[in-house]
Amino acid sequence: MPYFTRLLALLGCLGIASSLSAADIDVASYGYPLINPFEATLVTTPPELRPELPADSAINQSDYRVRLRPEREFELSENFWPVTKMGYRLAEQSGEAPLIFIIAGTGAHYASSTPEYLKKLFYGAGYHVVQLSSPTSYDFMTSASRFATPGITRDDADDLYRAMQAVRAQHPRLQVSEFHLTGYSLGALQAAFVSELDETRRSFNFKRVLLLNPPVNLYTSITNLDRLVQTQVEGIDNGTTFYQLVLDKLTRYFQAKGYVEINDALLYDFQNSREQLSDEQMAMLIGAVFRFSSSDIAFTSDLVNRRGLITPISYPIEEGTSLTPFFKRALQCNFDCYLTEQLIPMWRARYDGGSLAQLIDQVSLYAVADYLKNSSKIAVMHNADDVILGPGDLGFLRRTLGERLTLYPLGGHCGNLNYRVNSDAMLEFFRG
Repeated sequence: MPYFTRLLALLGCLGIASSLSAADIDVASYGYPLINPFEATLVTTPPELRPELPADSAINQSDYRVRLRPEREFELSENFWPVTKMGYRLAEQSGEAPLIFIIAGTGAHYASSTPEYLKKLFYGAGYHVVQLSSPTSYDFMTSASRFATPGITRDDADDLYRAMQAVRAQHPRLQVSEFHLTGYSLGALQAAFVSELDETRRSFNFKRVLLLNPPVNLYTSITNLDRLVQTQVEGIDNGTTFYQLVLDKLTRYFQAKGYVEINDALLYDFQNSREQLSDEQMAMLIGAVFRFSSSDIAFTSDLVNRRGLITPISYPIEEGTSLTPFFKRALQCNFDCYLTEQLIPMWRARYDGGSLAQLIDQVSLYAVADYLKNSSKIAVMHNADDVILGPGDLGFLRRTLGERLTLYPLGGHCGNLNYRVNSDAMLEFFRG
C-alpha cells in the first residue's frame, strides 16, 4: 500500500497481464510494487502507476435524491430527516451509452474515494455511471432499506435492486444502450445476488457483471477484519493510545517535510519515510476502520428499529439530540455482537432460520454458487494476498468460475484497483 525503476518494462506487460488466466499472473509479470498486503490495502497504488482519469470538471455529473418509501415496520426519528430520501450520483454521457451501476463497499457512501475512482475510469471510457451507497451505510439504511438490518445478502440485494429501478425511473430521457454492474468488497458480494435477482425480474438484463475483491465466506471476512483491531502494537500502553502514536508519527513526518500537504500520494510517501507504520500498526489501523463501520451499523440499526440495545427505547431523539454517548457504547460492539444481538434474531424471525452455520451459508457466495458457475457474464477479480480471504476461499472461486477468475498475486484488499494493469483489465472485460 519500493518502486520498480524499469517503468518501460512494466508498461510492456500491461497488455499481457490483463489477458492471462489467474494461475499465469505471477509477481514478476504483474509488476505491482507493494508486496505487503496491509500496506497495499492502506496506500493503494503509487500515483505514477495509476491510469489517466478525467478531471471532475470534464464530467457531466450531479447528485440526486429519490424517495423510495420502502414497506417497513419502523418510523424514522426526527434526527434522520436529511436522509429520508436515497442519494446517489449520476455521471451522464452526451448521447446513448452503456450504463454501469457501482455498489460501494462496507459502510461507504456513494461519493467516497473508490466509487469516485471507478466512476472516472468508466466515464472516461464512455459509460454512463451510477454510484450507490452500501446497504451498510447509515444513509442507505435509513432511506432505502426495508429492515435497516444489513447482512442478510438477499434482502440487501433486493433493496439495491429497488434502488436501481428508482434511479432508472427518475431519468426516463437517459439514453442507455445496455446495463452493466460492478461492486467492490462487500458491494461485490451484493452485486452477485443482484445479478441473480435480475435473471427473474428482468429490469436490466445486465450484459456483464464484475465482482472486485468479494468476500467468499462473509463471516470469515468480517472475523479476519475484526481480529486486526486486537493486534498487539509496540509502544502502546495505558498512557499512549494507538491514535496518539499515529498522530505523533504524522507530526514528525510533516515537520521533516517542512509543510503540510494532504493528497493521494500522502500515505505512499509516508510509508517510505522514517515514520512508516509497522505491520502491526497497519493491521490495527485497518481493523480500527472496520470496527468504526461495524459499530455504525449496529448503532444505526438499533436506533432505527428501536431495539433498545444501545439507545434506550424511551430516550427522546430529536434533531439536536447528542448521540455521542450512544455511539461510544456502540464502539464496544464488534460485528459478532451485531450478528448475535440484531442480525440473527431478525433472520430467524423472518426466515424461520436455524443455526449460525446456515446463516453464514445463505449470506455468502456459496448461496449463488450454481448461478456463478453457469453465468458466463459474471467475472471475479481478486488478490491472492487479500486479508479478507480464508482457507478454501480461493479454491471455491477457482472451481466455481474457472477462467472467469482473474487472480492477482498482490494488492491486499482492493489496494490495486487503481493500478493500470487492473484498470485496463476492467475496461477490457466490460468491452467484451
